[in-house]
Amino acid sequence: MLLNDLKAHLFSEEPTTVFAILDGAMVPGLPAHLNSFSPEYICLYRGPLEPDMAQVAPYLALLDRNAAFTDWVLTNGWGRRWGIFGTTKAGLPELRKHFRKFVQVSDASGKVYYFRFYDPAVLRNYLPKCSVEELKELFGPVQWYWMEEVEPRNGRRFLLVDNALREDRISIVQPHERLGEVSWKLEPS
Repeated sequence: MLLNDLKAHLFSEEPTTVFAILDGAMVPGLPAHLNSFSPEYICLYRGPLEPDMAQVAPYLALLDRNAAFTDWVLTNGWGRRWGIFGTTKAGLPELRKHFRKFVQVSDASGKVYYFRFYDPAVLRNYLPKCSVEELKELFGPVQWYWMEEVEPRNGRRFLLVDNALREDRISIVQPHERLGEVSWKLEPS
């Protein structure tokens, strides 16, 4: 039941590409599962990785409604902060280029940090604090982001509409029940 409900929300706007960014630090044995299921995927880190770094790296994967990989991710990962989901009309190379800009960020002094935007808890708290320009940059080719709430019976979807962040909270256990919508209209400074 949960699997079908999640798929109904994720694949509600076809034709479009559905993707996941999965956190190797949260998904035990992620590289082996990616190799086993063979979805179209790519690591967001640059270059060859040491085995221990490959285990904790973020991976961008395209999801297919009827693929065993999609079922595995949704069945085992929902509610465990495995990653975030979204839709786009872009292909894997363009998405990778877009998301790699955010993997490492620097502060005002130039110190570099890893930005775990693919952690649902990070992204759902970060997006409402962004300026219009930051939202435009983070959305880029992404139509909407989708992730679990703290209570995994609920999902949260973020869209950028007319320079405003729209946030839809949707019950997963009762399909199509809307829990509420919050919008922020951000004015340029």
